[in-house]
Amino acid sequence: MTARDLLIGDVFRNAARGAPGRVAAALDGAELTFAELDARANTYGRALARLGVGHRDRVVTWSATNLDTLVVFAAAAKLGAVLAPLSSALSAEEAAPVAEAVRPSLVLVDAERAEAGREVARRAGAAAVGLAELGAAAADEAATDLACDQLSEHDPHVIFFTSGSTGRSKGVVISHRVSYLRTHPGALLEPRGAMVCPYPLFHMGAWTIALQQWQARDRVVLLSSYDAPALAAAIQRHGATRLNCIPAIWRRLLDHLRTEAGRDVDLSSVRVADTGTSATPLELLEAIRAALPNAVLRVFYGSTEAGPVAMLEDADVARKPGSCGVVVPTAQVRVDDTGEVWVRGPLLFDGYFDDPDATAEAVVDGWYRTGDLADVDDEGYLTIVGRARDVIRTGGETVSPLEVEQVLMTHPQVADVAVVGLPDVQWGEVVCAVLVPTDGAAPPELAELQAHCAGRLARFKQPRRLAVVDSLPRTASTNQVQRRLLAERLG
Repeated sequence: MTARDLLIGDVFRNAARGAPGRVAAALDGAELTFAELDARANTYGRALARLGVGHRDRVVTWSATNLDTLVVFAAAAKLGAVLAPLSSALSAEEAAPVAEAVRPSLVLVDAERAEAGREVARRAGAAAVGLAELGAAAADEAATDLACDQLSEHDPHVIFFTSGSTGRSKGVVISHRVSYLRTHPGALLEPRGAMVCPYPLFHMGAWTIALQQWQARDRVVLLSSYDAPALAAAIQRHGATRLNCIPAIWRRLLDHLRTEAGRDVDLSSVRVADTGTSATPLELLEAIRAALPNAVLRVFYGSTEAGPVAMLEDADVARKPGSCGVVVPTAQVRVDDTGEVWVRGPLLFDGYFDDPDATAEAVVDGWYRTGDLADVDDEGYLTIVGRARDVIRTGGETVSPLEVEQVLMTHPQVADVAVVGLPDVQWGEVVCAVLVPTDGAAPPELAELQAHCAGRLARFKQPRRLAVVDSLPRTASTNQVQRRLLAERLG
């Protein structure tokens, strides 16, 4: 660690020193000031150290959104440990292989996942500790500053998990330096205001929003419920000036504002309205602008691996419908002969955890292959037109068709099945199951398939549409399902 290193622990130290009494985070009426967050990070860090967690050790968190997880995030950063958050939507069957792959020193769980967490931790060769138990142990520790002398800005800070086309989760490793640079507000701390975070705390978007707020010494408002009334109420209660939502969440919020309960909601405080991660139709952007007339509207394109890549500014929304804008200053982009977008720059991830083959396939000579296909117009504006590889992007999540197919094939009424993504104005894409029923059997209903997936697949991975066919189109040479052809037929 040198004086020039960009370390996430310094975000909390600096904010506690410069704005100790200012609120750093709020959830359901509970709040943490920057001084409290920094002090508790020190005590939690020491409690983690007593449990054997040290520099570069990995800590898995598996819980619903809560303030304790924010403290663990700060504590791990100071301790030099690597945080690996799992989605609370995962079943134990889904969570276990992910935790096992990351080889953690510790698995932290909330009360709801206490029993399942022990099994997940056992399979990962680690101990399971409840967040409440950790908090109780931390109460006896000193709150003086905690720092790791071995820590470097190039050390891993977090691991976010994303599904590839094989169905096996890949751990996206992001260093302290990259986390710091992706969220830094610039040389001057201009007034920012509160920001409501509509993403759960396993998602890169949630931690990006939180760190952006904390670097600017302002509050992030978390939600325990992600429905539209809760989101609208939080915006109004905290006078939030910024809001970043995927298109599906924007639609739910706009629908709520049209109801009797939502007509009196005051969202006039919002000054910046951001969206992205999937196709955002012009009619949705115009509806956002109408609902938030005081806000500047922006569309972003990026990924966990690349960070922000392109942005469409407010003035270009109507002029460039369907576009995700021009390349941001921190990225370089090229589009190869096949139309695939390649990105390089200082905000790229460090690779996939313990997976050199996947890293070598994704990063070539310093360029990250996004897997997205794009058109570029004569002014340099990018429009994403498809995917080069078989993954589905739905509601900001990445779904492997193979993983869903493997579960659906265990249904007794399914003889053959393919899973494809179909365009959808709300979700970007929706998961569609295309199945061949077993001989003599009636095809299952969509609700039956979803019930069959319950406990095996997270809700966002389950099919939202169903098509029944006599046979699936396959290639003659390899017998692989022609998913793109299926999607074209069904779209």
